[in-house]
Amino acid sequence: MAPAQQLNCDHGQRRHTIVESLLTDVFHGRIQAGQHLVTQELAERFGVSHTPIREALITMAGIGVIDLQPNRGAIVRRVSGREVREVCLVRKALECEATRSACGKIERADLLSLSQDLKRLTAPTSRTGARFIARAREVDTRLHDLIAGSCGNTFLVNELKRLNILFRTFRDVSWQHDSDRQDYHRLTEEAREHQAIVDALLAEKRVEATRAMSYHIRSGIKHWSKALPTSASGGQQHVTTLSSRKLSSTTSKQNR
Repeated sequence: MAPAQQLNCDHGQRRHTIVESLLTDVFHGRIQAGQHLVTQELAERFGVSHTPIREALITMAGIGVIDLQPNRGAIVRRVSGREVREVCLVRKALECEATRSACGKIERADLLSLSQDLKRLTAPTSRTGARFIARAREVDTRLHDLIAGSCGNTFLVNELKRLNILFRTFRDVSWQHDSDRQDYHRLTEEAREHQAIVDALLAEKRVEATRAMSYHIRSGIKHWSKALPTSASGGQQHVTTLSSRKLSSTTSKQNR
């Protein structure tokens, strides 16, 4: 079991923080596919009661990271690299629809503020270090949340909120991978991709904004895969992550 860790969050954020921590362990390979997640052990690790642990495990089961099986408890799933790509394609469908719907509805001042922050991120003196990553994370979250919150589709917003913890853990793990190698190239690329989205939204060009979002998500798929654990036998890449079967139902609903 991982060392005990004190949760530094509000009472209402415990479930979210536990899920985020466990997902990070999964994507770093510290928790292996097939491993049982024991409620008592996790409660001791995080210093909480069983209730937020059960809530966190239910959340993780809902996004396909674990299976909750009768008499066996929570078991971490093993999913192929192909399924990871399928997950990202589902994200693309959701984000592109949100962008298409939000175009023309977002406050111009909010977009101009984002544009200024993105320009600062791409300045040559800003492209390294922990502060750069923290700023990039904040701007990334703000842009995607602004688009989702402006799309006017409550179901779509709720689906994005439900899955954001997964996608943002992917993001944070991959960016940490870059930071460990002192390689900030992808973060600068992402800032430029975000700028293209913001510019199209400012111009209220729906097709261009949607196309820019699609390109942004697709370009991230290849980069995210670099941070996934690889198996010891044959080097075949795999990760314990979201079940494509569960997300495919979301895609079907969006396309109806």
